[in-house]
Amino acid sequence: MISLRCPAQNYAWGRPAEKSEVAKLAGLNGSTIDESKPFAELWMGTHPSGPAVISGQDSTLKEWIEAHPEALGEAVLKRFGTDLPYLFKVLSVQTALSIQSHPDKKLAEKLHAQQPQDYKDDNHKPEMALALEDFEALCGFVSNAELKQQLQQQPELRLCVGEEAASAFLEAEEEQAKPALKAAFTALMTCDAEKVAGAIDTLVQRLNQEAAGRALSEKEALVLRLNQQYPNDVGVLSAFFLNQVRLAPGEAIYLAANEPHAYVSGELVECMAASDNVIRAGLTPKFRDTAVLCESLTYNTGVPEVLKGQPVHDHVKAYRPPFDEFEIQHIEAPAGESVTVPTNRGPLLLLVHAGAGSATAAEGSSSVKDAALQQQAELHRGSIVFVPAGTALTFDASAAGPLKIWVAAVNAKVFAVPVEVPAVVPAEVVEAAKESVLVA
Repeated sequence: MISLRCPAQNYAWGRPAEKSEVAKLAGLNGSTIDESKPFAELWMGTHPSGPAVISGQDSTLKEWIEAHPEALGEAVLKRFGTDLPYLFKVLSVQTALSIQSHPDKKLAEKLHAQQPQDYKDDNHKPEMALALEDFEALCGFVSNAELKQQLQQQPELRLCVGEEAASAFLEAEEEQAKPALKAAFTALMTCDAEKVAGAIDTLVQRLNQEAAGRALSEKEALVLRLNQQYPNDVGVLSAFFLNQVRLAPGEAIYLAANEPHAYVSGELVECMAASDNVIRAGLTPKFRDTAVLCESLTYNTGVPEVLKGQPVHDHVKAYRPPFDEFEIQHIEAPAGESVTVPTNRGPLLLLVHAGAGSATAAEGSSSVKDAALQQQAELHRGSIVFVPAGTALTFDASAAGPLKIWVAAVNAKVFAVPVEVPAVVPAEVVEAAKESVLVA
């Protein structure tokens, strides 16, 4: 095992330090906390925009993995190469994130080649968000029936969509619904800014007046909140197109590439393919690529699936999205007890969220030999640890309370063919992996 120091990101939408889980965990992990800044994300991984560093050293986890690619395990090396295929995060959301999507692999490669200043890598970015507290988001397009109702009930929305696109969507048969939705959403997102501002002013005034005589819908109340955060932004109106999703602690949603979404509020852990590519079009002061977003979306409709985690072993629960790169696990060792978990077939990142104790690797369980590796790691809230593939772990919780750990792992379906974990990764696999690093 290797203990890590991981960086926090101070984006404007983050929470004040005293209220931010990111700031609290980052401080416990060894970061200096500037109380004057918002704390938005804690990054755990090898992405160059926020690489993890080995505790007590200046070298990064990425550099260590490149020198010891066998730490990823044979299946991961063959499937993904010599880097962690996932990026693990904690998010503290005070104000809404941008209306955004993440590109698929083909589009990511194109955008990175054409606009490397805006799209930092050439990878896709499917992701999963798991609530640590009550969490709210906008995810995916509402049903056609719901959007038709919104266009009929919200005249300001219909004004910005335009009568031609609105009527076409309202009258569309099922086979024409998807192109009609694309046309309506594109018309809204490209509407003249002054027209949008005037429409939102009228909408806000009307809803505030109507609130005296009726209960506003959850979506209408959200629109008013979003306008307080991003006044007269077209993203305020786009909320009518998107599902409003609320998660209780321990529930998760996953988002494929080219699906619109915006996190609204809450604390969460998040795992994704190792990428930082974001296509934005609303609720942000950052660069907007509206044409690319509108053209690339799938325009699928329906409510996202909510995952509650499935037990996979005593004291271990897994959240498995339909993406090869990652899954999230939760391990809980009861106070004063030991929990031994199955040997991991791929690399793990551990984040201690609560409690204290230790993790012990069975002697000789990993084929990786290096002075940086610890056989035993003392754990406390904020500890972050990298675990090489093939390591058998036992967790011992202190008597003071349970030890709770969030784990990023490669999705179990990558290892679906049942084979024995090799004591040593075949030499030809390691050499091929090292050669790929030299070529890169």
